[in-house]
Amino acid sequence: MKKTIILLLLLLMVFGCGGKKETERSGEGTVLRIGTDATYPPFESINPATGHPAGFDIDLMKEICKLNGWKPQFITTAFDGIIPSLTSRKYDAAISAMTITSQRAAVVDFSDPYYLAGQSIAVPLDNTTISGVGDLIGKKVGVQLGTTGEMMAKKMEGLHVYSFDNIGAAFIDMSNGNLDVVLNDFPTTKAYIKKLGTAKIVGEILSTEHYGIAVRKGERQLLENINKALKEIKHSGRFREIHVKWFGIPQSEVMIVDSTVSK
Repeated sequence: MKKTIILLLLLLMVFGCGGKKETERSGEGTVLRIGTDATYPPFESINPATGHPAGFDIDLMKEICKLNGWKPQFITTAFDGIIPSLTSRKYDAAISAMTITSQRAAVVDFSDPYYLAGQSIAVPLDNTTISGVGDLIGKKVGVQLGTTGEMMAKKMEGLHVYSFDNIGAAFIDMSNGNLDVVLNDFPTTKAYIKKLGTAKIVGEILSTEHYGIAVRKGERQLLENINKALKEIKHSGRFREIHVKWFGIPQSEVMIVDSTVSK
């Protein structure tokens, strides 16, 4: 009898722990752990005053959590490890200006698209020889590790591609004369140009990319809750408010400002 009771207690402990993990994993508990690469303003970066992540993606995710009754806990990680860390359960979801691609969608599930972006070419202010993608052959091109910009650059023939842990380092390296070009998402490129004042965007936007919030495969309820909140945020006008806060203009205007291509 004693052995039977001990066995029952052990089974209850096992199933009890499993139930707790399921609650945390599905995001239905008090805390939702969120992975982000906080080196990509204005979407996410570390606020020097607080030491915590801040940006458009951060505010958007806070709003999603508020509508679902979750407490957000942001966990910073390098972008090239953001999906592996998600699948290994370091956190429950990831938001990091992450383009929805077929390769990534084979590993994780994505929310409905929440942002439109595209790759752009940035060069030093005094450069007069590069006016578009046709001028990149033989040039030193800086990209961020694990991004669609890196994927695009490596598919082009004749480029010397240099991958950086964060895109800010690439812009600094270009300002120091070590790179000819930075290939990166247009909105963040605009932010770095505004901050550093040492570069300009040339040519057309090279792609149309949609950002999504990633969760592990099979997290249907979590994904449904995120998508429902996204729709409500857009419908209520809160999405526009957050965007104007971080970009100064509505999202519809971002892809055409200082660019030769309108979307």
